[in-house]
Amino acid sequence: MIYGYVRVSTDKQSTENQRFEIANYAKEIGLHIEQWVDETISGTIQVTNRLLGRLLKQIGRGDTLIISELSRLGRNLMEIMSILYQCMEQEIVVLTVKERYELGNNINSKILAFAFSLSAEIERNLISQRTREALARKKEEGTPLGRPKGRRNNQLKLVKNEEEIRQMINENYSMNEIAKKMGVSRQTLRDFLKEVFPNWRKLRYFRNPIEE
Repeated sequence: MIYGYVRVSTDKQSTENQRFEIANYAKEIGLHIEQWVDETISGTIQVTNRLLGRLLKQIGRGDTLIISELSRLGRNLMEIMSILYQCMEQEIVVLTVKERYELGNNINSKILAFAFSLSAEIERNLISQRTREALARKKEEGTPLGRPKGRRNNQLKLVKNEEEIRQMINENYSMNEIAKKMGVSRQTLRDFLKEVFPNWRKLRYFRNPIEE
């Protein structure tokens, strides 16, 4: 079965352009879109909470998924790589209009899948290393480690979502908005930024300073 997936971030954007691009591309290579999946949602939302997540559970071996570009799958590199790896493991062909990628059950795709999984592992290791270095620095400074009994360890949650936080910073989200999306307090977010980005108030990503 041939699926066309279209995503826009806000209701002020139209899905028609992506539909047009995908339909023309499918016609060009001799395919016909049998089912469309359109959604209006931010790519920062976890794939399991999007229509894309349901679609990935529905499609299987031999199916084809056509998208306008890789960024339509998500705004987080690790998430995009994970989705592509899942598709290749299930022998689903993924076609992209703009990049002209054809990822499926062939040697080139398997090499890419290996690169994707390796990159994700390296990124996880880098995040873990930064966390260890931050803890070692706090220990040298005499800062008490650990958290009061009964308090949730939200710092770990933020470490796992570091790339998503970076993306929200790029998109000029306020501290309140980031903390709300992460489900943590402003103070927890502020502590995390100080650990991971020592000069976070001066980051070039911020068009305006985060309010105190």
